Amino acid sequence: MTDKNRTPSPRPRRHPLRQTRPSPLIEARRREERRKKNACPTLEEVRAIPLPALTGAERTRLRGEAHHLEPLVIVGVNGVTDGVIEAIHEALCRHGLIKVRMHEPEDKHALAEEIARRAHAVLLGLRGHTLILYRPRAE
Repeated sequence: MTDKNRTPSPRPRRHPLRQTRPSPLIEARRREERRKKNACPTLEEVRAIPLPALTGAERTRLRGEAHHLEPLVIVGVNGVTDGVIEAIHEALCRHGLIKVRMHEPEDKHALAEEIARRAHAVLLGLRGHTLILYRPRAE
């Protein structure tokens, strides 16, 4: 087959020494820009936004959506610390609807209310030692 009969490639040929991938520095810069764009607002900024008043039907629907979820945060023996609240805040920013597991609390209802208040979330329900929290994601 001769070169006259061959159709030209729609893609231009690259020089063999030309980089086909961006440099690691450019990739790191792009990753940092994506991370900043998807960054979660601080807990103080979120507290300025009022929580929605949910109807009974909305609460039931959200509890149904949370049924298949696994607990993302576990409150250990030390109880509710600032680190636990920060972890719950990050999980709520990413997912909006999460489960939190408590390790043998003395008063689970009071502890669930405290967690919801400090994390600025709506307490949807408490099943055993697992509570369901909801916060609409800030878009």
